[in-house]
Amino acid sequence: MTKALAIRIGHKVSLKNRGGLCRRLSTTTLAALGLAVLVVVTGCQTPQSKALVEQAGDSSQAISLREGDILKISFPSTPSLDTTQQIRRDGKIALSLVGEVTAVGMTPAELEKEIIRLYSSQLVSKEVTVTVVSSSFPVFVTGAVIRPGKILSDHPITALEAIMEAGGFDYAKANLGAVRVIRNEGGCVKNYTLNLKLVLQGKQSTPFYLKPSDIVYIPEKFSWF
Repeated sequence: MTKALAIRIGHKVSLKNRGGLCRRLSTTTLAALGLAVLVVVTGCQTPQSKALVEQAGDSSQAISLREGDILKISFPSTPSLDTTQQIRRDGKIALSLVGEVTAVGMTPAELEKEIIRLYSSQLVSKEVTVTVVSSSFPVFVTGAVIRPGKILSDHPITALEAIMEAGGFDYAKANLGAVRVIRNEGGCVKNYTLNLKLVLQGKQSTPFYLKPSDIVYIPEKFSWF
């Protein structure tokens, strides 16, 4: 083989290898770019999806009527049916002409629809307004307090205020530094430990507000006797 021929063959092989290398580089580059785009798109979508879920969760948490709530029920087309009632312990209210209606667990809008359905044959205008005049919720206090039991509050209440409603601490027995709040959230039982001794000493001022059906437990001091 002549030197000139060898040079031409080598040149062709080199071009062929370079072409394969370029193809490999192009494929790798495209894959990398595709991955980068996927990461960017995913990174943009994840927070947005999470925000939408949180917003949906917030908007779905409509006020549910509870025992003790005082309702004003208005019939614009028939004012004679207007009434103001408190939801009884059995969860019901009594309306003229239709009798007892279960209100607990419903939202005001759902109760409006139910009342319209019950009065459908008697109303000129299918319009009813349910307004919560006063809302109360139960919490429970147990352990080393003077009067353990159920407390109904019509306003936001702290753990310390609930204990005071229960007659206050039994200071001879109560462990003020390890008060527990037991709460059912989303089907899970959660425990919160409060040092109310610091609150009473003025060393801590952040109040712990209770939610409906919270249980406040005041343990007793440890004693050998």
